[in-house]
Amino acid sequence: MDAFLEELTTGLPDEAQMTRIIIRLTAAALLGAVVGIQRERMGKSAGVRTHMLVALGTALFVITSLESGMTPSDLSRVIQGIAAGIGFIGAGAILKLTQEREITGLTTAAGIWMTAAVGVAVGLGRWGSAALGVILTWIILSIVGQLTHRMEKRQETKSEDQNKSE
Repeated sequence: MDAFLEELTTGLPDEAQMTRIIIRLTAAALLGAVVGIQRERMGKSAGVRTHMLVALGTALFVITSLESGMTPSDLSRVIQGIAAGIGFIGAGAILKLTQEREITGLTTAAGIWMTAAVGVAVGLGRWGSAALGVILTWIILSIVGQLTHRMEKRQETKSEDQNKSE
């Protein structure tokens, strides 16, 4: 029984470290939720839970690497692995609709990739960078998205008017 308890408690951080870890993981999940809420409002498949888990997971990879005492070059390889691995998740969100000759899901994939970057930043304790990244992501997805949608509708209307006049 002693060996079992020792195994469970080996490597537990002290109280200050545990508090820092809890704060970083919670912050990563909450920042991921901000992006996820915007995507869910737009009816996209990758919503709140997906973005929260991506941010939380990437933060956990970084935090555990830091806590284990990895060198900066080793940590760099962990982050490179995260960036590449997240690409596979994003690729799953991209669909090519052959009949319409249209590709969908690129923005969702980019949002997942961005959320992973936010998780890495929070895991490294770079709060300002993470928050700024989320703010800019939200602006791009919401405001820029609305502007481009309006521009596309205007272009479609112009094309329809030209086709009617011909």
